[in-house]
This record gives sequence, structure tokens and C-alpha cells, in this order.
Amino acid sequence: MDVTVHVDRNQADAPDDESFRIWVMSALSGGHLNRPVGDSAELSIQLVNSDQMTDFNTRYRDKHADTNVLSFPVDADLQHRTGLLGDLILCDEVINREAAEQAKPREHHWAHITIHGVLHLLGYDHIDADDAEIMEALEIQKLDGLAIPNPYNA
Repeated sequence: MDVTVHVDRNQADAPDDESFRIWVMSALSGGHLNRPVGDSAELSIQLVNSDQMTDFNTRYRDKHADTNVLSFPVDADLQHRTGLLGDLILCDEVINREAAEQAKPREHHWAHITIHGVLHLLGYDHIDADDAEIMEALEIQKLDGLAIPNPYNA
């Protein structure tokens, strides 16, 4: 599969572009996806600070707080026809802080949050318990393929 990942760094303290590409490819690999992905896929990742993320979260989710990731998928039909998945906004300050608070390797947490965001672009969510269980199982599977342990084990 040909995967194009555009990363807008904005002076963020984040992993390199190749790491993001590997994590996106992991999220898209194998079957069991809500939306089929063709031979090519493309998405954009914008890395922002806490203030910028709070602005996005307020504007698009009416929540006045920062968060680790926001996902903006394109229409499912457009996604299927073009391979364009959508946009992820990742907050380096939140992700790095969470990794430290959870005593997880920083790269592992970045991989998890990136995969989580890509699954949102493919139509997964965690609003109810059943959907959360499906999404978490996929995340665990994708991370395991990268030799990253289950992020939900305390």
C-alpha cells in the first residue's frame, strides 16, 4: 500500500515523519476495518501546542480544554474513491505529558494516539462500550504488530 502522510510540525516536540508513516501504515494494515482502504491512502497530521488544541477542541467539539488528538475524516465515499482519509490534529504537549504521567515510553504513546486517530478517520469511535471494545481491540492488535505492549494494561 502506498501511504502519504503530510506532517505540519509547527515546532512541536514530536517523533519524526517516518515514525508517523509507520504508525499510519500499521493502522491501515490487515483486514477488519470499518471502511475499506484501497491501494493508496493519504492524510495530514498537524502538530499543535496546548493552546492551539484548546482552540480547535472548543471550536469543533464545544469543549474548552486541550486533548491529545482530534480527527477530521472525509466523507466515506470520497475516502473510498480517492484514498484521502482526512486530517489528524495531535497535541505534542498533551501526548508527552500523558506518556510521562502513565510511565510509558514516549514513542509508544505517540504510536498509540496516532493509530487511535487513524481508526477514527476510518469510522471507529468509542462513544458506547461495545464500540470502545472493538476500537481498543484493534488498537492493541496494531500496536502488538509494532512490538508495543497493550496501552490499556495498568
